[in-house]
Amino acid sequence: MSAFITQSDGYGSLTSSGYFLSIVIMVAVFLIGLSIVGHRQHMTAKTLAFSAVSLAIAFILSYVKLWQMPWGGSVTLCSMLFVVIVAYWYGPSVGIIVAFTFSMLQFIQDGGAYILSPLQACMDYFFAFTALGLAGFFSHKKNGFIKGYILAVICRGIFHSIGGALFWMSGMPASFPKSISFLWPIVYNYAYLIPEMVLTLIIISLPPVKKGLNNVTALARS
Repeated sequence: MSAFITQSDGYGSLTSSGYFLSIVIMVAVFLIGLSIVGHRQHMTAKTLAFSAVSLAIAFILSYVKLWQMPWGGSVTLCSMLFVVIVAYWYGPSVGIIVAFTFSMLQFIQDGGAYILSPLQACMDYFFAFTALGLAGFFSHKKNGFIKGYILAVICRGIFHSIGGALFWMSGMPASFPKSISFLWPIVYNYAYLIPEMVLTLIIISLPPVKKGLNNVTALARS
């Protein structure tokens, strides 16, 4: 297909040059985006540091798969939490930039596998994971972290489901009822997103974890 994407069995995937270009774009977007936001919001080095560390933790935890679901998708060890928490700390502008960078990391992590079209790549990666930054609209609100996290997960699932309906219906198993086939993308995606959301909400509600997150939040915002 190009120097950056190779084609096999009808699907595209990143070449070595594609990996390099993706990393360059990711770093550029992260730095330029935060610079623009920082100019408007007087972003400090602490904000940049907390955002970068949280992003790194989220990416590492995305490799820790607790359960592989039978139909596909996996429950990770609270990887979305560390993207959402940046949005909660600093609002939607920073949150969306960090979430978009996370979407690039997820794209690179998968090697850009199964690229069918630009729209499909956006639905499966860039739009879906960037939606985690929408949690920032609940920043500084009562129970804003929990509300923002739930909204973020639901919105991520919506983009995945739209992508599934447009591009991946052929993957629906024969055992799934044909009469409700339109629900297949929703069932597929929320079957792993909801368990991770529930697990994360249970973990962050534990008193020691809750206290620790409150302390880190106070430090991040100070």
